[in-house]
Amino acid sequence: MGKNEITGYEPLVNYLKQMIQQKQYRVLQMVNSETINLYWEIGEEIYRQQEEKGWGKSIVQVLSKELQKEFPGARGYSAANLWRMRNFYLTYRDSEKLAPLVREISWSNNIIIMERCKDDLQKEFYIQMVKRYGWTKRILSNFIEAQTYEKYLLSQTNFDLTLPKERRAQAKLAIKDEYMFDFAELSPEYSEHELEMQLVNNIRAFLIEMGGDFAFIGNQYHLVAGSKDIYIDMLLFHRRLRSLIAIELKIGEFEAEYAGKMQLYLTVLDEQVKLPDENPSIGIIICKSKDKTYVEYALKRANAPIGVATYQLHNTLPDEMKAMLPEPEEIAKRLKIFDD
Repeated sequence: MGKNEITGYEPLVNYLKQMIQQKQYRVLQMVNSETINLYWEIGEEIYRQQEEKGWGKSIVQVLSKELQKEFPGARGYSAANLWRMRNFYLTYRDSEKLAPLVREISWSNNIIIMERCKDDLQKEFYIQMVKRYGWTKRILSNFIEAQTYEKYLLSQTNFDLTLPKERRAQAKLAIKDEYMFDFAELSPEYSEHELEMQLVNNIRAFLIEMGGDFAFIGNQYHLVAGSKDIYIDMLLFHRRLRSLIAIELKIGEFEAEYAGKMQLYLTVLDEQVKLPDENPSIGIIICKSKDKTYVEYALKRANAPIGVATYQLHNTLPDEMKAMLPEPEEIAKRLKIFDD
């Protein structure tokens, strides 16, 4: 059937496509849930038999050999994985809250969370994030390495008061409590303009540090409010949030007036720049330091969604010392000693 022959049938075709996709997803969910249930029961039985008969860890070697012989095409019955099933059961058997949740994410993600997260609250956070946003194993690992849970808890925003429930978690994930601008080469007494230009000149490194879902729109972004000119230090767009992100850079300590200024920026952005299908704009004020209690008071009455973060800089070698370093090729040769 040619393209022209489906004219008039598009609504039915689209409906059936959507229905098939939904059914396929539900089937995958059911298969995953049954797999987790099976692994849970295997882990429970291994533990029970160990307790009754005093067997040690070597039992999984025997079980692995026999199960792989019986089910040669099946994956997941290695000795290491069988031991994980036992630990999986022990980890969650007493948790009424987490035991049902672990059945809603993949086994590979469960392994990462079980083995790399310390307490139940941290585990719950990552289970919920995987469930909500469909993180792959690699993305989950990256978020854990970046200490997303800790930064999520530390970040200071007023999102609970200013954003709808369905956007709060993702918005909090988008803002860190502290940023590391170690790629910026600044003079000892640098200005806000110098910091801004270093971030713009190293835009790729800056966007990676911001979190990966940001796109750069411009710096010193010009807006007009009545007879007044407004310049936003940096304007970004967050793809998942579908929101404009206004960045205000400050090289000193946070002051309450910065929140008022940011609220003005966001109001003008929403009225003049935001597209109809985009969500309301969000502001991030990045300062050299902040008093957390003072920030909380400053954000409490703000009506626009605003987060306050700090930044750090790594000390860089003075220019004269840089000149003394060998060429990159020579450095690479010297470092090969560690490969031997």
